[in-house]
Amino acid sequence: MARLKVTQIRSGIGNKQNQRDTLRSLGLKRVHDVVVKEDRPEIRGMVRTVTHLVRVEEVE
Repeated sequence: MARLKVTQIRSGIGNKQNQRDTLRSLGLKRVHDVVVKEDRPEIRGMVRTVTHLVRVEEVE
C-alpha cells in the first residue's frame, strides 16, 4: 500500500483551532517535522484540511 510523507512547511499559529488540532493529530508539532502515514481516506481528509500548511509526497 502507498504511503504519504507529510512535511509541515508553515506554522499553525494564527490558524483556526481545528487546523491546529489536525496538525497535532497527524503528529506534526513544529515546522519541518516529517511523518509517514498510510494512504487512507482518513489521512487524505486530514491533509486536505491543512493543505496550505503541509507538503505531501507519495513514498513506497
